[in-house]
Amino acid sequence: MSSIYEKYDLKQVINASGRMTILGVSTPSAEVVETVNYGLNHYFEMKDLVNKTGAYIAQLLGAEDAVVVSCASAGIAQSVAAVIVQDNDWLLENLHAAPLTVAHDIVVPRGHNVNFGAPVGTMVALGGGRLVEAGYANECSPEQLAAAITPQTAAILYIKSHHCVQKSHLSVEQAAVVARKHKVPLIVDAAAEEDLQCYYQFGADLVIYSGAKAIEGPTSGLVLGRQPYVNWVKRQSGGIGRAMKVGKEGILGLTQAIENYLVQEKVTGAQMVEKMTPFIDSLNTLSGVKARVVWDAAGRDIARSEIHFDEAIVGMTTGELVQRLKTGDIAIYFRGYKANEGIVEVDVRSVTAEQLNVIYRCIRALLEGEKKA
Repeated sequence: MSSIYEKYDLKQVINASGRMTILGVSTPSAEVVETVNYGLNHYFEMKDLVNKTGAYIAQLLGAEDAVVVSCASAGIAQSVAAVIVQDNDWLLENLHAAPLTVAHDIVVPRGHNVNFGAPVGTMVALGGGRLVEAGYANECSPEQLAAAITPQTAAILYIKSHHCVQKSHLSVEQAAVVARKHKVPLIVDAAAEEDLQCYYQFGADLVIYSGAKAIEGPTSGLVLGRQPYVNWVKRQSGGIGRAMKVGKEGILGLTQAIENYLVQEKVTGAQMVEKMTPFIDSLNTLSGVKARVVWDAAGRDIARSEIHFDEAIVGMTTGELVQRLKTGDIAIYFRGYKANEGIVEVDVRSVTAEQLNVIYRCIRALLEGEKKA
């Protein structure tokens, strides 16, 4: 069989941006792929499969219950719908059309109201919620979070992500204290986080993970937490969750991936530094280029290569350079959040040593060609 790349005329990709949705997120292990294949080729009573895999995952992670969903974004929407609808059968089927008289405000720190590839507010609205911001873009204390809570508040939503403002914002533990005091549930979106237990232990009622990021499962999501909140999320399969349903193969694949994830040896930040050091040394031989090790802004044990381009010397803007590398024979993707500052980052978790050398050669060829021009 010809290569999939050839069959559909697709470009090969070097993913130096990390586990990003736009590139297909991650590449599951052979054992997970085998489990997905088994799921594809067998029938199950789906409600039984959902409940029993959820109970199995919950036992693995020390939570009361869990449910596999189609992705982390769907997890946000269904969790919001869950805390609004609860056990109301009529509202379950009429959430899209009914004027909401029940509590439906979702309070989020303003610095967490981000676009992670789609706006947080869109997911909240899909679940029937109305987003209410607490604090400021550069500051949200427990007191400011509490001040935004009213009788119309259905939940607090906390986004644990590198996309969010990090400084002067309260922690998950502090948000949990506020939630308990005001008797509202706390939903934590921890899509890319690597610790599958701490946020539940910190006091969150629902915690949402991407199944395909740190866990490296198939495209899927995980919602774990306390009863009855997880049951309310499950009920959404008869509401908005119907449009976001996950297949049997995704449920089984993620369950296997979680089991593997808990026992496999993790690659440490120090090992990432060792892997990227020759790459950084090579980059630092190029005129107008400075590279160094930086650490994940959200506090995870992830090291990355930061590359700073002196645009006056290299002869093009960093944005132009990034775009040209994306559109080359091999599409090279960086973390370009700081391109306007002349900086990109290379995430080495999904890149081989040889691919790092390819990236270096492509940057060198691009800069040398620009200088000749």
